[in-house]
Amino acid sequence: NIRGIMLGSHGLFTWGDTAYESYINTLEVIEKCAEYLEQNYGKKGPVFGGAKLQSLPQEDRKKQAAALAPILRGFCSSQTQMIGHFTDDARVLEFINSNDLDRLAPLGTSCPDHFLRTKISPLVLDLEAGEDLSDVAAIKERLAPAFEAYRKMYEDYYNTCKHPNSPGIRDANPVIILFKGVGMFAFAKDKQTARVAAEFYTNAINVMKGAEAVSEYTSLPRQEAFDIEYWLLEEAKLQRMPKPKALSGRVALITGSAGGIGKAIAKKLVSEGAVVVLNDMNAERLETAGEEFKGLFGKDSYTTAVMDVTNTDQIQAAMDIAALAFGGVDIIVNNAGLSISKTIADHTTKDWDLLYDVLVKGQFLVTQAAAAVMKKQDIGGDIINIVSKNALVSGPNNAGYGSAKAAQLH
Repeated sequence: NIRGIMLGSHGLFTWGDTAYESYINTLEVIEKCAEYLEQNYGKKGPVFGGAKLQSLPQEDRKKQAAALAPILRGFCSSQTQMIGHFTDDARVLEFINSNDLDRLAPLGTSCPDHFLRTKISPLVLDLEAGEDLSDVAAIKERLAPAFEAYRKMYEDYYNTCKHPNSPGIRDANPVIILFKGVGMFAFAKDKQTARVAAEFYTNAINVMKGAEAVSEYTSLPRQEAFDIEYWLLEEAKLQRMPKPKALSGRVALITGSAGGIGKAIAKKLVSEGAVVVLNDMNAERLETAGEEFKGLFGKDSYTTAVMDVTNTDQIQAAMDIAALAFGGVDIIVNNAGLSISKTIADHTTKDWDLLYDVLVKGQFLVTQAAAAVMKKQDIGGDIINIVSKNALVSGPNNAGYGSAKAAQLH
C-alpha cells in the first residue's frame, strides 16, 4: 500500500506498474501535501511570525532597487564580473518583511538543488527600505563590512568542512541578497543563472513557509551541504561547462538598437557573451527587435527601453531598466543618429539643432548617465562613439552632419 517515499531535505520518490501510473501518483501526493500545508498556514501562528515592516509601494521599490543594484554588483564582482537579477515577488516580500527573517535566513536552505544555485545562505542587508541612497560613498562604506563578513563566513565554512581532495574554494561572494521592504537580488555569471538562482531561493522560501506552518524549519547540516556543493562529480560537471565568451558578464546599452547598425552591433555583442539593453524612440519597432532577439538568443539575452537620447528622463529610465534587469551597465555604444543632407542655403537652424541634439548632446547625456552607474559599480566600463568619415572629411551638402560628427569624435 506504500505509494512513495519522502526523503528529508531531498524530495519525493513514487512508483507504479507503469510510467503513467507513477506520474499520476506523484501528482496526487504533491497535491495532497500542498492541500495539507494550505490548510495549516497561520494555524500555529502568523506566517513567518507576522509582518515586521511594510513594503514600499511598487514604484518606490523599483527606484530603490535600481539605485542599489550597481553598488551590489560591484561588491559581488570582486572576483568575477557578475550579472544581476531583481524580483519583488509577493512571496519574497512576505518573507523579507517578516519577524522571522533574521532567524530563518541564516539557517540556509534545506535542499541540495537550492543551495547549489543560491549558496548555503543569503546576505541580508542592514538598510532601511526607504533611506536615501544618493550618497554612494557612504552606502558603500556601510555595506563593505557586511560583504567582508559574508566572504569570511563562506571561507570558514569551506575550511571547516573541506576534505583533502576537495576542489578549491569557489567565489565567496553572496548569490542571493535580501533588501527588506524592497526585494531580492541575485548575482551570477550570466542572466539565466542569476534568474534561476532567484527562482530557487523563492522556492526555498516556500519550503520554509510550509515547514514552519506544520512544524519547525531545519536546514541541511553544514558538512552535508558542503559534501554536496563540493562533490567531485559536481566539480567535474562544472569543469565541463562551456568556457566564458569574451564579453561574458558584461552589460551593453546600444542607442538606436532596434534597427540598422545599432541592431547589428547588439547582435554581435550578444554573440560574444554580453547581455544588451535594446532601445529606440519607436516602441513598435523596439518590440519587434526584442522578439527577434528572443528568437535568436533567448529571453535572458536582452531587455528593452523606449528612449529618446535627448530626453534625460527616458535616459535615466533606461539606466534603471538596465540595473533592474542585469545589475548595471558596462558598455555604452552611442550609435543613435540621423543624417540631413542640404546645402548651406537650404539648411535651417531647426535642422542644425536637431543634428546637434541627437548626435552631440544625446551622446553626452547618455554617457553622463552611464558614467554614474559605472562609478557605482567600480568595475570599469567602455564608452564607444559611432562616428563616420564625415568627422574628418565632410562630403558635399553635409555641413551640419559633418560638424556634428566631428564634435562626436572630439
